[in-house]
Amino acid sequence: MSKKTVYKIISCLTLMGSIILHTTVFAQQRFTKQGEIEFEKRINMYAFIKKALSGNKEQAAYMERYFEQYKTTQPQFSTMKSVLKFSGATTLFTPVKETEVQPNNFFNNMPGVNQVNTIQTDLEDKTSIIQKSVFEETFLIKDSLRKINWKITDETREIAGYPCRRANALVMDSIYVVAFYTDKIPVSGGPETFTGLPGMILGLALPHDHITWFATRVNDMPMAKNVLTAPAKGKPMNQTEFIATLQTAFKRWGDYAKPYMRFLLL
Repeated sequence: MSKKTVYKIISCLTLMGSIILHTTVFAQQRFTKQGEIEFEKRINMYAFIKKALSGNKEQAAYMERYFEQYKTTQPQFSTMKSVLKFSGATTLFTPVKETEVQPNNFFNNMPGVNQVNTIQTDLEDKTSIIQKSVFEETFLIKDSLRKINWKITDETREIAGYPCRRANALVMDSIYVVAFYTDKIPVSGGPETFTGLPGMILGLALPHDHITWFATRVNDMPMAKNVLTAPAKGKPMNQTEFIATLQTAFKRWGDYAKPYMRFLLL
């Protein structure tokens, strides 16, 4: 084999290597800017109920035997699905209707257990429109986004194929929140009303309440504008008016109303 031929082969291999390297780097730097994220909400019902009953001694004494019966017939974990669609600065969070009919008992209707929010968020204007179901009524709450003072940590993990970093926060003065976000999706959104991190939240936990939301799949796909249309059904009001409405409705409930207020405002 002549030197000229050898040089040609080396040049060809070098060129191919360069193309592969550039292709790999481009793939690694590719960001998902619009698409659909499937979430699973998971609740440890045994721990959730136990904590709820411990906060009210009178209720605990009365409900203890029902709780023991519940544990013999119902699974420890309750799971629900939801979808977060996003494009640019707009996101739309929607619960997925359950196909299986849940047993109609007191514990399955506790505050915080069910998914009651459909939320369109405008991250550029920092506003949201929340369609919220409360018992037999539907409200349409238009207001600014909640300001969350996140503290980003060095802890990392992979969720739905994306590298994520942990952040912690305290909301409503008492609810401890753990979030995992990825900067590979440069949208400052997340499930439910949680936003404000430098990337999409793919994992969320309320450790003291035994509730988590984790992405199970991210679909990188174009989103038409009409897919992200805000909910329109419900009694319109802002957050302050909604709080006043709840306080009036729960005025006679005493301490029993506290968990309802807590989760409905979360």
